[in-house]
Amino acid sequence: MNVPSSQKTVAIIPARYSSTRFPGKPLADIAGKPMIQHVWERAKQTPSIDQILVATDDERILDTVRNFGGEGVLTSTEHETGTDRIVEVAEGISCGWVLNIQGDEPTVLPADLDRLIKQTKIRKGTKAATLIYNITDQAQLNDPNIVKVTVNLNNMALYFSRSLIPYPRSGQSTHCKIWRHLGVYLFQREFLMEYSQWPRSNLERSEQLEQLRILENGESLLCVEAENEGVGVDVPQDLVYVENLMKNKN
Repeated sequence: MNVPSSQKTVAIIPARYSSTRFPGKPLADIAGKPMIQHVWERAKQTPSIDQILVATDDERILDTVRNFGGEGVLTSTEHETGTDRIVEVAEGISCGWVLNIQGDEPTVLPADLDRLIKQTKIRKGTKAATLIYNITDQAQLNDPNIVKVTVNLNNMALYFSRSLIPYPRSGQSTHCKIWRHLGVYLFQREFLMEYSQWPRSNLERSEQLEQLRILENGESLLCVEAENEGVGVDVPQDLVYVENLMKNKN
């Protein structure tokens, strides 16, 4: 069935080769497949995604993607963020929505991606949305690598921080849920192009979180609860944990 261009959702997976902590990360083997293939397959299993592209700066990744049947685009090596890489690709395609799936999130659930897309499209006027997950592990609360987000009554983001928010002033457990931000974004294509032209905001620079640029410019970001927390791969040691997790779930 042909999907109208205005409703078409294209998933773009940014995959950079030269990671400081883990060079060649997208090609790392997990259970007999390169990590980028696991991410691509999760996207492929998502009914609401109409097209999947891998945006990479390296021929080795591009060849790998093509070998397992995926579609890849070679991008500039000068991009500072994955969003910049996605924008370069999105400029050359016609669609209504762009889904940013991180190339180092091999355990993301297709059901969560599908929920994000469907709930965003039925919320009239929504330009951007992301996934969140309720934190239950106390060790994550004060970990600056775990990005927290607090939302309003309409599930719109109020603020993202590497610090604990909201802070339990009484010293006891907070009455509010504490949410973890998961790095998956859905953008209206036109809004993505507009957002990418804004200069980096002060809050963004302080927290090193580019989604704060959206809030600081007075725009909204819908937060959709995920069923699965997901596990990102940052360093080689993470591979064993992710592979064991996949085996246990299978």
